[in-house]
Amino acid sequence: MIPSASVHPRRHRGGIARSRRPPESKKRPCYLRAAIPTLPPMKFALFVVALALPLAVLTGCRAEGATPVSPTATTDGLSPEEDSVLVAKLAQYTTVRLGADLSVLSDSARMMIPHLIDAAAAMDEVFWQQTYPGDKDSLLASLTSEAARRYVEINYGPWDRLDGDAPFLSGVGPKPLGATFYPRGATPEAIRETADLFPEEDLFGLYTLVRRDGNRFVSVPYRVAFQEQHERAARALRAAARLAEDDDLRTYLDLRADALLTDEYQPSDLAWMDLRTNRLDIVVGPIETFEDQLTGFKTAHEAFVLLRDAEWTDRLQRYVALLPELQRGLPVDSLYKTEAPSADSRLGVYDVLYVAGGANAGSKTIALHLPNDGEVRLQKGSRRLQLRNAMRAKFDRILLPITEAVIAEDQQANVTFEAFFGNAMFHEIAHGLGIQNTVTGNGTVREALGDQGSAIEEGKADVLGLYLVQSLIEGGEWEADLLDHYVTFVASVFRTVRFGATSPHGRANLVRFNYFVEQGAIQQTEAGLWRIDPEQMAASVDNLARDLLTLQGDGDYDAAVAFMDTYGEMPPALQASLDPLAEAGIPVDVVFEQGLGVLGLGGE
Repeated sequence: MIPSASVHPRRHRGGIARSRRPPESKKRPCYLRAAIPTLPPMKFALFVVALALPLAVLTGCRAEGATPVSPTATTDGLSPEEDSVLVAKLAQYTTVRLGADLSVLSDSARMMIPHLIDAAAAMDEVFWQQTYPGDKDSLLASLTSEAARRYVEINYGPWDRLDGDAPFLSGVGPKPLGATFYPRGATPEAIRETADLFPEEDLFGLYTLVRRDGNRFVSVPYRVAFQEQHERAARALRAAARLAEDDDLRTYLDLRADALLTDEYQPSDLAWMDLRTNRLDIVVGPIETFEDQLTGFKTAHEAFVLLRDAEWTDRLQRYVALLPELQRGLPVDSLYKTEAPSADSRLGVYDVLYVAGGANAGSKTIALHLPNDGEVRLQKGSRRLQLRNAMRAKFDRILLPITEAVIAEDQQANVTFEAFFGNAMFHEIAHGLGIQNTVTGNGTVREALGDQGSAIEEGKADVLGLYLVQSLIEGGEWEADLLDHYVTFVASVFRTVRFGATSPHGRANLVRFNYFVEQGAIQQTEAGLWRIDPEQMAASVDNLARDLLTLQGDGDYDAAVAFMDTYGEMPPALQASLDPLAEAGIPVDVVFEQGLGVLGLGGE
C-alpha cells in the first residue's frame, strides 16, 4: 500500500482531478530501469545484495518531496550465501515507509494511535491462524535462511502469493483452497449436505470456521475460535474510544469492540457509515473473503489505521450526488440496475498509518470500498477510501517503470498519476453500482456466484470505473484527458496481473486484457509494445461492463465459470511482455515499514 505525508498527487486549482496539461508538459517518464543493469533474475538478486546502489540514482525520477528509501530494502543485509531463488523473490518487493504528517491531530488523537495499532496487531495474529495450518513461531524458528524467513513473513506462510500460491519451501504441499477455514479434504458439496441436515450450524456463515465432528461438520464462531485476540482488540478499541473527541467515532469504536465479542458486525458497520468529521479511522475485523477459495464465504481478519485528508475528501464529495444518475446510465438492460445506490455513499482520501492481517499479505491494496454488508449498503450506502500514500508509492516505484517497458512510446506520457488516482477512485465507486441481489431469485450475487464472485466483482469494478470516467468526461463533470485514463488503465493491467492469476484482482485483469485484445482495443506493435485504440476501447468498455453486470444479475454460477475459463487465462503475448519486467528488476509490489517508531510516536 515511502512517501511521507509530503508526497501528494499534483494539486490543481479548482480540484484535484484536473489532468489536462499543455502538450509540452507531457514528457516521457524517467524510470528506475535506466539506473539498474538489465540482468537475469538470479544475477539481479545477487547484484542487489552485493551492491548498494546510490540512492540519488535510484530515486532520480520520484515525485518531488518523496522520502528516499532503498528500493531493495527487502534484500538489504542478506549474505551472499543466501538461496538466490529466495533472494530474487524478495527483490520483487520494494519497501515503503508508512510515515504521515500527524501535526493535524490533537494530542488526544495522537494518543489513540497506539491503541488502534494494538487492535490491528491482534488481527494480524488471527490472520496467521486463518491462512497457515500450523504454528507461525514454529515455522519461523525452523528456517535457517534469513531470506526464507523474510519471504514467509511477507506471504504469511510458505506459499507465494505472487506465484499462484505455489509453495516456495521444500516439503510443503499445495495451499489448501479453504486455507484453515475448513478441514483438509472438505468439499463444498459435503459441507452443503451437512448444512441441509443441520441448518443451525451456519456452515456457510461469514464469521464461522468449519470443523469435523464424527461424520458431519460443525461450525465454530470466530468469537470462540479467536477469543484471546478478539478480547485484546476489543480492549484496545475501547481504550481508543475513551480518548476520542468525535462522538460518532467513539460510538463506532465501542460498537466494533462489541462486534468482536459477539460476531454481530452490522451495528458497527452502520455506525462506521455515520463517521464524517473524524481525522483518524480504523477498519478492523473479519472483512474480505479473498482468502477462502473453496466456497468464497469466509472472511479473513485485517486492519487499516488511517488518517483522513479533510480538504481532499471534501473535494471528492461532489461525485456522490451523481451516483443515482450514473446507475441509471449503466450500459445494461434496466432489469439489472433497479437497485438505487444510496445518496449517502461517500468518497475519502486517506494516508495509511498501519496495516495488518489479510490487507498486509503479499500485494497491497490502494483503495477500499466498504462495508461489504449488502443490507448496510442499501440502507446507508458505502464509503470509498483512496489510500493516497500507498497509491503514490506504487505509481512512482512500479507503474512508471512498467510503462516504459510495455507501452508504445508515443503513449507513455499518457500514464499520469491523476489518471491512476481517478481510475482507482471510480473503481471503488463502481463497486456500489449495478446490483446486489440477483434478478433470478438466486439470492445475493455473492451467494449465487460463490468462489467466482470476487473475481467477477473486481472485474466489474475495473471496467465500470472506466465507463464512469468516459461518462463524466463527456458530461463535463470530470476534467481530464480520456486517453490518459485509457493508457494508464492498460498500463495498470501489467502491474496488477503480476500479483498472480489466482488472486481475484489478478484474474479480473486477465479477463479485461484478453477481452480488450479480442475486440481490438489493445493492439501489440511490431516492437512488442502495446498501443490503445481509443475508439475501440470505448466500445469494449461498454460491452464488457454489460457482460459482467449481466452475469451478476443472473447469478448463473456455471455461466460465470465459463466466462472466467474463456477470458481468465494468461495469454502467451502478455506473459512475454511480463517476463522482461522481472529481468529489469522492476518490483511487483511493496512491503510496508510501519509502526510507532516510523510515525514518530516512539517504539521500535
